[in-house]
Amino acid sequence: MNNEPDLCYTSYPRFFFSVEQIEDGKIYLNKSDVIHVKRVLRLRPGENLVLMDGRGKTYLAIIEKFIAGAVVCDIIREIPSSTASPLRITLVQGIPKGNKMELIIQKGTELGVNLVIPLLCERTVVKLDEDKIPKRLERWQKIALEAAKQCRRSDVPKISRPKSWDEMLCALPPGAVAMIPWEEEFVYSVKDFCLQHLELASIYIFIGPEGGFTREEVERARLYGVCPVTLGPRILRTETASMAVLTMVQYQWGDLGG
Repeated sequence: MNNEPDLCYTSYPRFFFSVEQIEDGKIYLNKSDVIHVKRVLRLRPGENLVLMDGRGKTYLAIIEKFIAGAVVCDIIREIPSSTASPLRITLVQGIPKGNKMELIIQKGTELGVNLVIPLLCERTVVKLDEDKIPKRLERWQKIALEAAKQCRRSDVPKISRPKSWDEMLCALPPGAVAMIPWEEEFVYSVKDFCLQHLELASIYIFIGPEGGFTREEVERARLYGVCPVTLGPRILRTETASMAVLTMVQYQWGDLGG
């Protein structure tokens, strides 16, 4: 792989592609990307793009030609990508009302979250009909994709299907490091949590919906090793709490600390 700094390629437009878009060694950009390339950016054959596979690999490519419904690109070489955080973050987010989940996914992507698991809690107001979940997931995943493009991430966070408390706790890996901010925890702080875990590669963050978690939910989570923490004297909205904690952990163990 070429050792040129990623800054060499910041002027090039960036697009994600999937394995299904590869044919005979070429990458076929399609759907909305075609409109963006041709009508918005007004690119022509022979011009360069940066293409990302959504899993951390980034490539310098050149537009070979336009065909009906696609932009055909040739890979020139793999290029460095340094935008992935060294800390793997799973955000277990109590599903909030309105479009707050969309905001949380967008900003969480910018802050380096790897996986978002929508959580159905006792105080969750939103009722997700089973037949509407696929469309909701498609919308959430698209928001993550667009946010990854905007912040120049080489990977795209995965948005999981919603889980119940029992499903989530049973799926928690043994020994996983996890915190759950809770307004009824008054002593053990995020700072205390950081001092207890001086080095960390992966973390689960549980954030409640409007109204927060119930005592029963927190006590059940505690049995699985999830640690309640306080975020201070003020009660934060669910979307504020998510962004605050993501920023704190990225500063402590990720790539926001310089």
